[in-house]
Amino acid sequence: MVTAPEGPTLVVVRIDTSEPGLYGLGCATFTQRWKAVVSAVEHLAPLVVGRHPADIEDITRLVHFSSYWRGGPVLNNALSGVDMALWDIAGKRANAPVYELLGGRMRSAAALYAHSSAGTVEETLEKAQVLIDEGYRYIRLQSGGPGLGTYGAPGTRGGYPRSPYPDGWDVQQYLAATPGLFAKAREVLGNEISLLHDVHNRLTPKEAIALCRALEPYRLFFVEDVLAPEYFDRLPEVRAASPVPIAVGELLVSAAEAARLVLRGGVDLLRCHISAIGGLTPARKLANLCELTGVRTAWHGPADVSPIGVAANVTLDVTTPAFGVQESHVYPETVHEVFPGCPSPVEGHITPSDQPGWGVDLNETEAAKYPPRTFGHDRWAARVRRPDGGIEAP
Repeated sequence: MVTAPEGPTLVVVRIDTSEPGLYGLGCATFTQRWKAVVSAVEHLAPLVVGRHPADIEDITRLVHFSSYWRGGPVLNNALSGVDMALWDIAGKRANAPVYELLGGRMRSAAALYAHSSAGTVEETLEKAQVLIDEGYRYIRLQSGGPGLGTYGAPGTRGGYPRSPYPDGWDVQQYLAATPGLFAKAREVLGNEISLLHDVHNRLTPKEAIALCRALEPYRLFFVEDVLAPEYFDRLPEVRAASPVPIAVGELLVSAAEAARLVLRGGVDLLRCHISAIGGLTPARKLANLCELTGVRTAWHGPADVSPIGVAANVTLDVTTPAFGVQESHVYPETVHEVFPGCPSPVEGHITPSDQPGWGVDLNETEAAKYPPRTFGHDRWAARVRRPDGGIEAP
């Protein structure tokens, strides 16, 4: 089932059982390529129909191997939809929330980080103060700059008027301006708030080290995605040279890749989009690996994760000692109407539902009011360029 009550297209897999009224829901949202995921789910359905829903490990392993050439965000999101739906069924069969099936809660709630972004430093910090007043103690700061390629904050059109591409994004301007944002943040917000920042994959290893060293005086909780995934083999040297913790994993599309990153010393906080690696089952194994290696988790959780995916994130957050922080997203009322039981932040924290399974349902009548639509990411990617016109990682 596909719906877009907030804008990004969400893909949800529903698995019905032979017991009347017993079904499970799973998040399969790869919003940029949702049609491909839907086709993949339809293709693998015969592997699932007729199986016992308790055989989660065997079913998901079969689905993973069945295409022979496996992995990638399309196949893994299809797999995630199945995996999460089976865990939902397991909780409902046991009349217990999924977190009880994983050993129970280790904490009452998960601390969240919120996003504060604006065109100027001053506006960014004003928004941050509002979030602090709401109870958030972890704040990601992004501030705009010249050109339209700034990440997470609005840029200024025509920022480089004498360049071949006036709306471009310049790495040297970014490296020079970002430490100033955090210097001002410490001055205005004080020292007790944990500050975060997302680079969004745009730096070389040397540039990443230079940025992290420049940010050292401001004691960031983490700097995210300093390198593109094509260069993740260089992350261990960047992490070793960085005084700031490194968060990585949003663009990983394989649990095995994530495990290698942890084992080779490339990450301080693992930040996978768990539907892109295959769902709760592989993410749970990664959380165990993080616990044994001193790495913490910070699962991806923006608007293009469905409320079911959020429920899975929170389940992991409260059941592992490796938890670091959880990304926050506040869904509008339309999403709550489509997904009864949709999780909501309260004073900077989020709590798992105590209802059986995920505690999140899907109102198909409401969902049909919001048909899927093409996400603007393709157009955004085409627009993000350097001032000389060369394409940049979006």
